[in-house]
Amino acid sequence: MTALTQRSRRLAAIPLGMALATAVVVIPGATASAAEVTAGAAADATQLSYVVNVRPGHGPSAKVKEAITEAGGTIVTSYDRIGVIVVHSANADFAPAIRRVRGVESAGATRTAPLPAQSTTDVGTPKVLTAEEIAAADAAPGQDPLESLQWDLPAIKADKAHEVSLGSPDVTVAVIDTGVDDTHPDIAPNFDRKASVNCVSGKPDTTDGAWRPGPTESPHGTHVAGEIAAAKNGVGVTGVAPGVKVSGIKVSTTAGFFYTEAVVCGFMWAAEHGVDVTNNSYYTDPWYFNCKNDPDQKALVEAITRASRYAEKKGTVNVAAAGNENYDLAADEITDPTSPNDTTPSDRVIDPSTCLDIPTQLPGVVTVAATGAKGVKSSFSNHGLGVIDIAAPGGDSTRLQTPAPPATSGLILGPLPGGRWGYMAGTSMASPHVAGVAALIKSTHPYAPAPLVKALLYAQADATPCTDPYDLDGDGKVDAVCEGPKNYNGFYGFGTADALDAVTK
Repeated sequence: MTALTQRSRRLAAIPLGMALATAVVVIPGATASAAEVTAGAAADATQLSYVVNVRPGHGPSAKVKEAITEAGGTIVTSYDRIGVIVVHSANADFAPAIRRVRGVESAGATRTAPLPAQSTTDVGTPKVLTAEEIAAADAAPGQDPLESLQWDLPAIKADKAHEVSLGSPDVTVAVIDTGVDDTHPDIAPNFDRKASVNCVSGKPDTTDGAWRPGPTESPHGTHVAGEIAAAKNGVGVTGVAPGVKVSGIKVSTTAGFFYTEAVVCGFMWAAEHGVDVTNNSYYTDPWYFNCKNDPDQKALVEAITRASRYAEKKGTVNVAAAGNENYDLAADEITDPTSPNDTTPSDRVIDPSTCLDIPTQLPGVVTVAATGAKGVKSSFSNHGLGVIDIAAPGGDSTRLQTPAPPATSGLILGPLPGGRWGYMAGTSMASPHVAGVAALIKSTHPYAPAPLVKALLYAQADATPCTDPYDLDGDGKVDAVCEGPKNYNGFYGFGTADALDAVTK
């Protein structure tokens, strides 16, 4: 399957070659999102951003600080508990120079483009639903107005779970993403402002509203937040866990890049602000896969590994999307044609066991594959035995996996900024379903540590056997190979997430 040219496959709705128009429901009287507060200061066009990793727990030594200055670097912030320092420098030799300093364990540039990052183009354009289509969304008693279009909720028994519990307001899920429109009527009732922040610069910006997307930025984070915790309030849609809190941790630049310093900041913020679950529907730019034999990429893997592990030690379950290229992440090799995506990408052959998609392939992170309306792996979803932990609805082409009526689209319906609702698809949409189920488990077992929540998530999943042969369009060509038994395989991991078990077991 042709790989996307867009910088983040998690953000795309359907892989290139499958037409997708994002459907948007406009609800009269809804509140528009506030203007974004931009984080960080303007930087010299020749500057790059770096992470410098030192021994955790003590902060940078005087010698390291002096060496950073002598090498032409300026410290932006330092996460002393994990030993990660964020530095800006215009010195092209900064990383090699600082790696030679005693006390520096690794260091590398977080991007290949100067600050600020280059711009990019989103895939797909909005399509406003007609009055007839809105009227056709006939909700059953007890449902929110558009809930009948959400085939994904019964697919994981979330509708049945809601009869038992909507989740606890003491549980917070942080959406580490493009920003969340907390003024949206489906999100506002459950929004946790204290756990929200803008981390784009690598340093927390707590200015009110800094976590919101700007008017020209991606609606992705808002959609994800609504899938997790859209309130059951007689408005729009219903989230998987409509009684829990959701926060926004904005980590993407205006151009839509997720850089290492921002992601590290996001995990650290979540760890220090009582977040129970994080959702990560992105990969860390500019490398789709970060190879440990490259000194720069090795430093990026190390920095985010430290941050995500620290968050889990503090009680946070980290959930991430598997990606949308139909890659077998357990293969011996993969051709990556898109890295580095902030300057000039070129084809490179990588070993996915040593070149990692981060944070998706990091130790301890829950890796989520997507399924469509027929319960089968989505055509675009990455897979791989030993990599995929669990599966959940992420949508697919309506032609390939048509939902049962009254649902009309094989994509996933959720909120969009400015008081709107619309359809998206991708493993980006699968991951928040699992994050929502994890939040329900945490609601049921409030004292469960992160490893136990993950264990319950996997144990309660509905075992889903391999789809064999996997030929969604029926053209006689096998589009992917699934390995492993019913209870644990490369398409569905331990199975499909189960929201009902999360609130009853």
